[in-house]
Amino acid sequence: MSEVQQVTVLGATGSIGLSTLDVIARHPSLYQVFALTGFSRLDALAQLCIEHRPRFAVVPDAQAAASLQATLAEAGLTTRVLAGEGGLCEVSAHPEVDAVMAAIVGAAGLRPTLAAVEAGKKVLLANKEALVMSGALFMQAVKRHGAVLLPIDSEHNAIFQCLPGDYARGLQTVGVRRILLTASGGPFRQTPLGQLQAVTPEQACAHPVWSMGRKISVDSATMMNKGLELIEACWLFDARPEQVEVVIHPQSVIHSLVDYVDGSVLAQLGNPDMRTPIANALAWPTRIDSGVAPLDLFRIGQLNFEAPDEQRFPCLRLARQAAEAGGSAPAVLNAVNEVAVAAFLEGRIGYLDIAGMIESVLGQEPVVPVDDLEVVFAMDARARVLAGQWLERNGR
Repeated sequence: MSEVQQVTVLGATGSIGLSTLDVIARHPSLYQVFALTGFSRLDALAQLCIEHRPRFAVVPDAQAAASLQATLAEAGLTTRVLAGEGGLCEVSAHPEVDAVMAAIVGAAGLRPTLAAVEAGKKVLLANKEALVMSGALFMQAVKRHGAVLLPIDSEHNAIFQCLPGDYARGLQTVGVRRILLTASGGPFRQTPLGQLQAVTPEQACAHPVWSMGRKISVDSATMMNKGLELIEACWLFDARPEQVEVVIHPQSVIHSLVDYVDGSVLAQLGNPDMRTPIANALAWPTRIDSGVAPLDLFRIGQLNFEAPDEQRFPCLRLARQAAEAGGSAPAVLNAVNEVAVAAFLEGRIGYLDIAGMIESVLGQEPVVPVDDLEVVFAMDARARVLAGQWLERNGR
């Protein structure tokens, strides 16, 4: 790592993006910000550009681009501002970029993340939806273009650290029996079932351990986030759904575990801070200081584990069913969940209706093979239409 690596941060104003910039700022001799992108928090993006002085910035449309360009020019920056999906793909695949942090939430992150993969970049994957939607196609592109794919979700990064370096030969070949995917259980782990329908968006977004955006916080509360991670783990590590077991671990100190056939179980522990997996992936295969405090086991005192209750967390069951069905099912699951969570945050449906909408659409939409990206986006669009129709019939 003698040369300064140029890094594009997709989704710079979100929690992952900000944590990435914090790690980069600690190592100016190793990393430099090449491009920053943002969608809605454009004032925050402007401040990040002034602080980190990237070559490029990307915003949703031409009007926002003109406004940001003027703001940065007044600040004396030469940053070039691009717009739209084309701009995202350009800064992801730019010849001078070494690494891309893919932290755009939802389906919107798929094309720019694939652009980075197809350009053979080191891709730090925080956008789980990219793999959920297009798993086989995505992984084929990684191999075909020689990209380096490094997981950023704390759970997948933990699994990556606990697996042998040659795990790509096959989990059974390298002696892995199971992957144990940990989950905090979110804010409603012990809430009486009869009270869940009355849950408010503010309560769902009040995660007891992690600080995250509103959409991801709701996914954590329903455990859809863990369901999507289960699907992602299957693609990242070439595992079957039955080889991935979800374990609720409220302290969020053990980030995941790998169970070997000889009886060994390897775990990765650390304080719940996303800078740890970000620093691990940025520096891989070496290690750098992330700014995270050392783990104090004496303060923690104890670690607890429990099995997830699928009556309490039906989204986890639906995600596992989608993983087992394969084909277009995960893309449909993801699309309907995005619509449902947005509707819940807007107060148009209740908390339990999130799973109800997903189950309804999954039940009426047949699973089809996914053999090209256009099928993925067609199924995504179709699922959103069906979700909208469900919302018209059942929404407030």
